[in-house]
Amino acid sequence: MSQEGKACGSGCQGQQSSQCGANQQNQDQKLQRSLQRIRNKFVVLSGKGGVGKSSVATNLAVGLARQGKKVGLMDVDVHGPSIPRLLNLEGSRPVTTEEEGLIPIKWGENLGVISLGFFLPEKSDSVIWRGPVKMKLIQQFLEDVSWGDLDYLVIDCPPGTGDEPLSVMQLLGTDAQGIVVTTPQDLAVDDVRRSVNFCQQTGNPVLGLVENMSGLKCPHCGEIVDVFASGGGERLAHEAGVQFLGRIPLDPEVVRNADQGKVTMSEDGDTPATRAYQEIINNILHSAPSYREAQQEPRQAEVQENPDLGTTDGKLRIAVPVAGGRLCQHFGHCEQFALVDADPHNGQLEETVYLTPPPHEPGVLPKWLAEQGAHVVLAGGMGARAVNYFHDYGVRVVTGAEELPPQDLARNYLQGTLTTGENACTH
Repeated sequence: MSQEGKACGSGCQGQQSSQCGANQQNQDQKLQRSLQRIRNKFVVLSGKGGVGKSSVATNLAVGLARQGKKVGLMDVDVHGPSIPRLLNLEGSRPVTTEEEGLIPIKWGENLGVISLGFFLPEKSDSVIWRGPVKMKLIQQFLEDVSWGDLDYLVIDCPPGTGDEPLSVMQLLGTDAQGIVVTTPQDLAVDDVRRSVNFCQQTGNPVLGLVENMSGLKCPHCGEIVDVFASGGGERLAHEAGVQFLGRIPLDPEVVRNADQGKVTMSEDGDTPATRAYQEIINNILHSAPSYREAQQEPRQAEVQENPDLGTTDGKLRIAVPVAGGRLCQHFGHCEQFALVDADPHNGQLEETVYLTPPPHEPGVLPKWLAEQGAHVVLAGGMGARAVNYFHDYGVRVVTGAEELPPQDLARNYLQGTLTTGENACTH
């Protein structure tokens, strides 16, 4: 068969196949740009239905958000999306803007939510989809939703180890961690064991296991009664060699709250359920990579392995937004841009040119700086859309830089000693 007659995996041929491959590459790059801005990815799953998995995912997301973390909650239960009701967000409709893309529904200041339930005309509508369509939806939720910079993305999967959890793990990669939910009785534990094995087979670590409905709080005396026995989840955790995050009692008040769209962790009461969730959240915070990184030295930006970044003359132009002779934390409100020319081979700085930028409008500054020949932008803060614009023009962005003179920042960048912190702008 000639080259023109060869087909790609989607059935395209010849020129169509090349276009198909280019489109797929662009989609992959878009997905990676989105994922790079999410520090921790938690996939909440269970091999058995009816264990309260969605309630656990919702309360964990809300609890993390109330501690000041930037959190996203993604509901990929296509056939039974319950997150909108649990958060009293039924009837909400996400909007799409040209600048930001699909905006998740806000719950409080720090939590953004997306679910297929927001897009169904009626909540009683059934969704009859096969695997490939489900995977496409999950991919769109990850790459088209304007999540911004997140500390945690919590993903609520349907029960089992089928299309949805498999698609999620494949798209997120092996740095996504599973949080497995079970109830205490042996029948449930046997099914949930498959979820632990599932994570092992996909190469994803299990952050820990949660035992839900671990005893019933009596509404009359307040005592805990072991309706479903107790300890099955903890035994499975020890057996599988994973962390036991904690057990949550079955509280009638929690059930009533869920039906009314009230989240247990949004209430300020001191109950066995809220204490249990807080213990689990504390265990998660101490186990997640972002916490361990915070205990270490400030992270340093990596120097590009190819120092000329594809330039023809081997020179590197570093752009720094400045105000008062130092880096301006918000690049769109700077007085000038310092364009520092450097030789990455010997680490020497050459000429520095100061230019007044055009008015700050979406997409204008990335295009302008690319036209000025910038290869790298060192910024204190930069919004998600702007970062994506720069990437589209082939310009690398480093955020969280210190308020130093531009020459000092450029020199540190060349020497691999540039210290960076949090992005000062996450809009």
